[in-house]
Amino acid sequence: MKRNDFVYSQQREPHRIRTKQILKEHPEMRRLIGKNPLTMLAIIGLVVFQVVLAWYVSGRSWWLVAGAAYFLGAFADHALFVMIHECAHQLLFRSRTANRLAAILANLPQLFPSAISFERYHIKHHSFQGVHELDADLPDHWEARLINNRFLGKVVWLLFYPFFQVFRVSRLKEIKPFDGWTALNFALQFVFIAAIWLWIGPRALVYLLLSFFFSVGLHPLGARWIQEHYLVHQEQETYSYYGVLNHVAFNVGYHNEHHDFPSIPWNKLPQIRKTAPDYYNTLHYHTSWTKLFFRFLFDREISLYSRIVRSERGKVALTDQSVPDADIAQKN
Repeated sequence: MKRNDFVYSQQREPHRIRTKQILKEHPEMRRLIGKNPLTMLAIIGLVVFQVVLAWYVSGRSWWLVAGAAYFLGAFADHALFVMIHECAHQLLFRSRTANRLAAILANLPQLFPSAISFERYHIKHHSFQGVHELDADLPDHWEARLINNRFLGKVVWLLFYPFFQVFRVSRLKEIKPFDGWTALNFALQFVFIAAIWLWIGPRALVYLLLSFFFSVGLHPLGARWIQEHYLVHQEQETYSYYGVLNHVAFNVGYHNEHHDFPSIPWNKLPQIRKTAPDYYNTLHYHTSWTKLFFRFLFDREISLYSRIVRSERGKVALTDQSVPDADIAQKN
């Protein structure tokens, strides 16, 4: 069945309500809240891995460049994106400056300077989930109408997913898109790209470019964007993934858990489900990104319109640059 519009809800997003309920029944959950500075070691290791692999394939055939990007680089870049996500929530260090510098470092092998912009837009996604003029995770109306539920459209959408995200920025007029941190992100990214080109060569850059696009697009890893909020089970708004790829994706599949407790770092997310299984095992969840990847492509019941949209903003101030959900978890 072809949709012609999003699914509109008069209800507030479910996560703040569930957070309060869980904390009331399981006050020990507060012990999981905190920072994990050891995540910095993962960032350094992944950046080094990508640079070394780019150097290794720089003198090889184009088939090896593409194969290495698909089977190795995509997973490394996807993990780096998760690291940027951790930095956006200030889950490495107490200092916001330190977290942002760590995010910029993690961003380098991905070539596109997005770490600082991601923080700005992603925090609003948590605060205003489903509010179309503030939630960058929602497709534009023209985007959903263009792609809808067509197989070829979905292929194009996944293949060029980063560009579709960039187009959404013009819709989010209430969010400041550029500042000094963004400029620093761009400048250091330019220096990194120039260094790779001059010292390693163009094939190394092609490897990094392909790794980036595979990590977020036409690849089983791309199913993560479908897994998180696309409606595949009635009108449940958020979904978790409990499959083996969480081991190489730093538990990013625990998405309901993360939305409920965004102040808990990646290494402790599975403990949320173990502590409050009645709240999570009763929700629909995914066990395979690969299965979901093909289901999304071929299932005409799933389209870009398969998202919850609301006009209710709640009581969160737009000018507040903190992580409001984390504050809820700490104050209740």
